[in-house]
Amino acid sequence: MAGARGCPPAGGGERALAELLLEFSRAQYRAKDGGGGAASSAKVERIETRCLELFAKDYCYSLIQNVNGEICGHYPRQIVFLEYESTDRGQDVFESTVHVGKLQELMNRSRMARCRGRFVCPVILYKGKHVCRSATLAGWGELYGRTGYNYIFSGGSDDAWADPEDLSEEDTVFRNADSQLFDKVRGHDIKLLRYLSVRYICDLMVENKKVKFGLNVTSSEKVDKAQRYADFTLLSIPYPGCEFFKEYKDRDYQAEGLVFNWKQGYVDAPLSIPPALSRPLNIAWSEYQSWDLVQQTQNYLKLLISLINGDDDSGLLVHCISGWDRTPLFVALLRLSLWADGLVHASLAPAEILYLTVAYDWFLFGHMLVDRLSKGEEIFFFCFNFLKHIASEEFSAARLQRRKSLLPGFTVEELCMLKRRPRGSPTSLSSSFSLGLESSPGAGSFAAEAVELVPAGVQAPGPCRKGRAASPQAVRWGRTPRADDRPPRREAKSSSSSSSGQSDAALRAGSSPLEVPKPRLVPVADRGSRLQEVRSAFLATYSSTIGLQALPPSPSSLGGLLEQFARGVGLRANSGPL
Repeated sequence: MAGARGCPPAGGGERALAELLLEFSRAQYRAKDGGGGAASSAKVERIETRCLELFAKDYCYSLIQNVNGEICGHYPRQIVFLEYESTDRGQDVFESTVHVGKLQELMNRSRMARCRGRFVCPVILYKGKHVCRSATLAGWGELYGRTGYNYIFSGGSDDAWADPEDLSEEDTVFRNADSQLFDKVRGHDIKLLRYLSVRYICDLMVENKKVKFGLNVTSSEKVDKAQRYADFTLLSIPYPGCEFFKEYKDRDYQAEGLVFNWKQGYVDAPLSIPPALSRPLNIAWSEYQSWDLVQQTQNYLKLLISLINGDDDSGLLVHCISGWDRTPLFVALLRLSLWADGLVHASLAPAEILYLTVAYDWFLFGHMLVDRLSKGEEIFFFCFNFLKHIASEEFSAARLQRRKSLLPGFTVEELCMLKRRPRGSPTSLSSSFSLGLESSPGAGSFAAEAVELVPAGVQAPGPCRKGRAASPQAVRWGRTPRADDRPPRREAKSSSSSSSGQSDAALRAGSSPLEVPKPRLVPVADRGSRLQEVRSAFLATYSSTIGLQALPPSPSSLGGLLEQFARGVGLRANSGPL
């Protein structure tokens, strides 16, 4: 799909990615500032347009308008709500029963509940389930401090998500009704979670509450005294914050052997996963404090894949504190891993999925790359360099589907669609920027017997058209069905953006408001090669635009930017311990 006049096509190779990275490295995206200031507004618009074009290749979606940051100052100006896959699979396709007007109403009502107004937002659609992201719950410090809190929490920058003049009468009532405040705002948050059928909440915070100058400024579902989130499955999976990635950079970008110090005073959130979810993965979770950064990231990603790949219709929420460092790390890794299996964004080439992930998951959701680079906290670089550690099939959601599918009851048609393929070398690349692939333990365990399965029909995305949704602030993009394949429609419960009397029974946790097609399965190329193509493209463009920071020369260091880069990305082996 072509881009705007005078612009390269969506995700159009190295030039488009280079422009994106340069814009990303110069200013933090702020929806309330028109996307980053007048000087860059045209570039930001091109980035936004490319993202929508890339989403449209595989999905029909609606847009929730946030043009001036009315809902959240650091969320995209056009929030994409994926409704169903738009590729023509020759099967029934059902319209989503999630009403966009109702969804936007719940987002508006729930934004006070979470830090910086970063409410629960769906970003990935997989098997009819929504993977969502957000910040953690707001505590007393934010609810009552507002502008003053944000000034303190952001290190002196006035980054308030709500200006005093924007406060509604309802907000004033919240302040004056102490005993009901949390019931009110967190009740809205819970309704949004239920409307999106989220069941699992994965909290990456290493603390129970974030404390600044002795004030509890944020909280977490896991320590909600009133147990408002008891109907959800809460998983505490503590993961180091962005500050820890300064050590990653200082070790020449080597994550192996880098272990977080869990004995620091502020670290008080232990790992906690329900046994029914932890046991099937065969991971020694009790040893998590001894894991290095590679092991910890790998194991957490396996957990997320297992949760979203379950047989139920339950969605997933991932969050840290502010939702713009650790959260995009795992959202991006999950999106790329599922893409490598051909299970999401199946029509996108490696350059396109890379562009979409950098632009939407990181840039448009407000990651502070400028600040992180100035401090050497290179969590963004770590994300894409880490792809070499999840190349093996032990991270494959398609493998889990295959295990479930190759049982009595597997259809003859689907069996006929399978074919064996010899396992190729995971290190063979067509890219001129050739890099050594470091396989994870367990790689190659399927050998020549492996059968990769992905959704059928990925080469034939249907055209999308622009139309009006029920809400005047939402835009529906949808496939135009042929006369002979128009999907059967199901009656949806009546709701509108102005309705507030919808039964809470319809919003119960774990219930699914979506009717979406289940993908059929066909062979796909090796996931390791696909991920390596993405990593190679990222490293090549990153090195030519931003570059890695060199350490000061010393007798025990190779010294020099080129050597640092070569060692950091695996082009050259270490000469010895630093």
